[in-house]
Amino acid sequence: MQLDVQPLSKEAFAPYGDVIGTAESDFFLINNGSTRRYHDLAKVELLEGGRTLINIFQATPLSYPLRVEMVERHPLGSQAFIPLSNRPYLVVVAKAGEVVTPSDLKAFIAAPGLGVNYHAGTWHHPVLALDDISNFLVVDRGGDGHNCDEIFFENSETFLNRP
Repeated sequence: MQLDVQPLSKEAFAPYGDVIGTAESDFFLINNGSTRRYHDLAKVELLEGGRTLINIFQATPLSYPLRVEMVERHPLGSQAFIPLSNRPYLVVVAKAGEVVTPSDLKAFIAAPGLGVNYHAGTWHHPVLALDDISNFLVVDRGGDGHNCDEIFFENSETFLNRP
């Protein structure tokens, strides 16, 4: 099975989370008019307590075509990836639920400057840098409780080509 990659948009990504970016987003001026504030771009979810973590992930590009062998989810909170590098990257997701199969997966290419916020429980592939090592500001849930489930697809025949 070949995953078709589509452009990342707010509408197409809505079942999985939020797109974080300034294009097509409302803003208002602050700091005496010198700063645009793009307000409330993603819903940060912290279920069953926990605390907000701010991290930097440094992702190394993988080889393509990529055999999609696993996905993960964070059942106790959202997880946002905001690129710090001005590069596109890939996003592979499936809707939240107890079971996920390769046929449930959707693939998106995020244009430079667009971030994503996975809703709690959304299945996703670990971050997929494309052109070079890429840094991401990651906002997610820390604290007590198990917050990372992984599913491995045995003998996966699902591939993702580099767009």
